[in-house]
Amino acid sequence: MTDDTATTAGTTVAADTTVAADTTPTAHTAVTADTTTTADTTPTTHTAVTADTTTTADTTVPHAPAVPQDPAFVTTTRDFYDTIVEDYADRFRSLGAGTPLDRALMGAFAELVGAQGEVADLGCGPGRVTAHLASLGLRVFGLDLSASMLAVARRENPGLRFEQGSMLELDLPDGALAGAVSWYSSIHTPWERLPDLFAEIRRVLAPGGHLLLAFQVGDGPTRLDRPFGHPVTLDFEKRRPEPVAELLEEAGFTVLSRTVRVQEDDTSAKVPQACLIARR
Repeated sequence: MTDDTATTAGTTVAADTTVAADTTPTAHTAVTADTTTTADTTPTTHTAVTADTTTTADTTVPHAPAVPQDPAFVTTTRDFYDTIVEDYADRFRSLGAGTPLDRALMGAFAELVGAQGEVADLGCGPGRVTAHLASLGLRVFGLDLSASMLAVARRENPGLRFEQGSMLELDLPDGALAGAVSWYSSIHTPWERLPDLFAEIRRVLAPGGHLLLAFQVGDGPTRLDRPFGHPVTLDFEKRRPEPVAELLEEAGFTVLSRTVRVQEDDTSAKVPQACLIARR
């Protein structure tokens, strides 16, 4: 991309000027003739340089591709879980697939999906829910933003497939899935981006495909500050099931069930939990 031709042209002009200066003592008429010749060739030289410069500019700048940027909340979420990965995996490993009610809801989802096709566990983390869904007979794979979480998931579930990606931009063709699960993974998506998330999930679900969506019940954001002693923070949003169900309906889903379980201080459910099952 360097303008090498322009430098060469400039050197040639300087050489012509030197010859004109050397002939000055011989005759004034010679100088005049040489000066005229130099003046005649100067426009030609400049014209060549201008043409070269224009060509270089045309081939360099206009076709540079735009580099997509992840939304700030996506980058923050990925960095957060990359940092706390081992402590997080240790904390939730003992919980398995959750409470008896959690497992019952996953069982209902698995029965609805059956053998119709592939299921994506979106925001799978270390893969504990992915593994449980597989044990129910589903053909399932996990997807997560965090490469570190995926490394743990692959290590602990070597027979399952895990991929890196964003729920907002799924690298899947339209109608590719029979089911999708978002088990507390939508809580870091801002409310104003939920319509985009639900539209993307609907896009990759086949007609009649099902979505299992779980989240904490409440109002507004809560900040996770220095979890497990790590110097990181992250916000998550507690939501009411009714407006979430409305957004799903607006995105083209039919909500089949809404389950809310109460706060259980002796479990990980320190606030009420909601679970919705919807059909495309």
